Amino acid sequence: MSQPILDSRKLLAFATLARLGSFTQAAKELSLTQSAVSHAIKALERDLGCRLFDRMGRAVTITPAGSQLLRHTGVILAEMQHARADLAAFSG
Repeated sequence: MSQPILDSRKLLAFATLARLGSFTQAAKELSLTQSAVSHAIKALERDLGCRLFDRMGRAVTITPAGSQLLRHTGVILAEMQHARADLAAFSG
């Protein structure tokens, strides 16, 4: 049986947190609550079965598994943006 597909909202929260290194700043940029970002990351970690960030107090550092996912995430999110841009010509 194949693995479930990754959720784009979770990937966006992941990429934003990886870039900013702060749940608070990621939440602010995404117009979400800090709790929502935290839940998205925990759910993504649960989905993948590995820890993506090390949390030490307020500091967040990406793990090796997180770095690996981040390489894929950049490509995935870029392709999603390209798809939207390509289809924009078809919208009213």
